[in-house]
Amino acid sequence: MEIACLDLEGVLIPEIWIAFANKTGIPSLRLTTRDIPDYDVLMKQRLRILAEHGLGLKEIQAVIATMQPIPGAVEFVAWLRRHFQVVILSDTFYEFALPMMPLLGNPALLCHKLVVDAEGRVTDYVIRQTDPKTKAVTAFKSLNYRVIAAGDSYNDIGMLGAADAGFLFHAPEKVINEFPQFVSVQTYDDLREKFRAASSRNLP
Repeated sequence: MEIACLDLEGVLIPEIWIAFANKTGIPSLRLTTRDIPDYDVLMKQRLRILAEHGLGLKEIQAVIATMQPIPGAVEFVAWLRRHFQVVILSDTFYEFALPMMPLLGNPALLCHKLVVDAEGRVTDYVIRQTDPKTKAVTAFKSLNYRVIAAGDSYNDIGMLGAADAGFLFHAPEKVINEFPQFVSVQTYDDLREKFRAASSRNLP
C-alpha cells in the first residue's frame, strides 16, 4: 500500500498567514517557513505581533472563512484519493486548517494546536512533536507503507528526504536551489505525473 503525504499551505491552500497579513496590512506577518526555517522563531514572532496589535483567533478565522483551495487542488486531491491513502502533514494548526478540510474532501490531517485564552488571544502553541513531518513518514514506512510526498518549504525537506519519493511543488527559487536533489514542479498536472511515475503500480 502507498501513502501520499502532502504539505497543506502553499501546496493545496494559500498561505493563511499571508492572507491575514494582506487583510490586516501587517507585512511582517507575511513571513512563512519559506523565509524562516526555524519554526519556533517564526511562531514566537507571529505571537508577538498578534499581541502588539490586539489580534486573536477570531480575526484569523474570519479571514480563513473567506479562503478557497488553490485552483486545481480539489481535483488533484480527489485523484490522489482514488489511488493512495492521503495524509496532510502540516505545521499549521487545527484551529486554522479544519475549516478547509471539507473543501478538500476531508483527507486525514496531522498538525499542531494553538493555546487560546478566554478572550480569544493566541498565547502559545503546542507542537505535536519535533520534526513531525519526517517522523510521520518514518512511522508510515515502519508499517511497510510506501510513501510519496510533496511540499514547498524548508520544513518539508525532512519529509521529502524520508519518503520513498519526494517532490517540491510551488517552491520558491531559494528552496529549489538549496535542495536540487528534489525534482521541482509548478502545476498539479505535472505533480500528478510525478506521483504516477513514482508509484509502484500502473496508475491511470
